[in-house]
Amino acid sequence: MKLDLIHLKDIAIQAALAAGKIIQQHMDKDISVEKKEGANSQASQVVTEVDRACEKIILAYLMPSCEEYDLALLSEETEDDGGRFEKDYFWCIDPIDGTLPFIEKRPGFSVSIALIKKDGTPLIGVVYDPSTNNLYYAVKDHGAFKNKKSWEIKNTNIYLSYVTDRKLADTPNKEEIEKLLITQVEKQGLEGIKEIDGGGSVINGIRVLENGPACMLKLPKEEKGGGSIWDFAAIACIFQELNLPVTAFDGERLELNQEGGCYMNKGGVYFENFSSK
Repeated sequence: MKLDLIHLKDIAIQAALAAGKIIQQHMDKDISVEKKEGANSQASQVVTEVDRACEKIILAYLMPSCEEYDLALLSEETEDDGGRFEKDYFWCIDPIDGTLPFIEKRPGFSVSIALIKKDGTPLIGVVYDPSTNNLYYAVKDHGAFKNKKSWEIKNTNIYLSYVTDRKLADTPNKEEIEKLLITQVEKQGLEGIKEIDGGGSVINGIRVLENGPACMLKLPKEEKGGGSIWDFAAIACIFQELNLPVTAFDGERLELNQEGGCYMNKGGVYFENFSSK
């Protein structure tokens, strides 16, 4: 059956908003935190009952479409069953991206749902920010939207926003990153660098779009980490529809259906917004 991307986008939006309601009900409550197997960062190892409740309600919305269109699933809180390599398309879900800011009661978390082609092409990206009630989404070849209105990026800053999950001073290889940032400042004719730190990868991507000129990056490394497929799938679709670069660190294609695990450490990531619109 041919995919109806607009219909599937609407289902993903319903799912994201439903999960967002659950998050909002717990934003001011004390949450029990558990540890799971993850990379070497605290952010990748924390999980809560709210993450699982969000995943459950998202799957309730998405599962009928999996049966109707023969779609696979990849979700952060469920073991990867490899279906993404067998089916032509798969849903890619992060029930709460930014669990760490969520449990620390600060902005930077979101619901993220994407539909990805087996070759790694993002077709749908939906992001909902429960802290602001902002809804962002995109469909391949149909544009990007914020709160159901066509989204045009307008950059007005005279500095480069460096968007990051941790402060540059606390980042490994900070000298290399700082050198790269200074190069961009000079190339773009900007007056300096301003850090925006502390968010999950998805909201950080949104912050790149809303605080331009801006970029975020993760250097390649050997150890597990660098975010996971579900951290970048939805936001990659939004960047794609805004004609903005989202790549591996070296500028090559961002692999959103890689074998050998879901971590992005091997290639790193690079998101850029130097649009002059």
